[in-house]
Amino acid sequence: MNEYTVFHTMAWPSAYAIYFFVIGIASALFFFSALSWFREDYYRPLREKAFYASFVLLAVGGLLLIGDLSQPGRFLNTINPAYMNFRSPLAWGALNLMSFGLVSVLYFFMMRKGDAVNSKRLAVIGSLLALGLPIYTGFDLTVHQHRPVWSTPLMPVLFVGLSLLSGAAVATLLNQGDEKLASALRRLMLWSAGAVGAMLISLLGTTAYGGVGAELTFMFLTTGTLGMIFIGVGIIAGTALPIALLLAPFGRQQVGMMAASVLILVGGMALRYSILYGGQILQTYY
Repeated sequence: MNEYTVFHTMAWPSAYAIYFFVIGIASALFFFSALSWFREDYYRPLREKAFYASFVLLAVGGLLLIGDLSQPGRFLNTINPAYMNFRSPLAWGALNLMSFGLVSVLYFFMMRKGDAVNSKRLAVIGSLLALGLPIYTGFDLTVHQHRPVWSTPLMPVLFVGLSLLSGAAVATLLNQGDEKLASALRRLMLWSAGAVGAMLISLLGTTAYGGVGAELTFMFLTTGTLGMIFIGVGIIAGTALPIALLLAPFGRQQVGMMAASVLILVGGMALRYSILYGGQILQTYY
């Protein structure tokens, strides 16, 4: 495979991995804030804090996207009907992102005004738009049929799972000792980490037996530096270890949950980075 030595750069730089990371957390945190209107007994302490954190991360994600365009004004093309390509997940993603931002602003004003009826309505609409963000980022990778680890229907579902897991970890760090909230977030982290772990095993299995390109991608994802990031940091330290920690008695204490949350966040970033680079690394050899 190394007959060709022409150097090719990565079309999707690491900024996209950071974008996937922050936008996934922003989506989940908005969901938790919205959930507080319907499950006040558990999620009420998160309502304002989760929303503010979500909005800041949404702004960071938007700036990352605009910065990657090199010419910030080009971002306006995403809302220009003359340039709109509805066959591209990117076009739907841009509309989703802007709609979510607009609903978030309206939600903020209704929440500050104390208008519970309209806050609940906007919470539901915003949650649906928030769900669309990790789904569209997954579809954005899935449509690349020549990149084995990306081109799988599993990718949008995996991104939703990673979003919930990372969001629950940040929500745990935002929690200030509320035991009922901590218990709900611990259960959520356990279930979502288990689901992410199962999807990662499936992803590895289908990549390992998916043909020459997929097998080479599997080799890169499981060996060397990228293997250490994907397997070592992402799967073992960032998924399996937090599950073990949360199941242990220590994991029921606040310190244990915070330690698991930090591991989950480090692992979540490592998984997004290695999946992003794993899908592109073959092209650098041809």
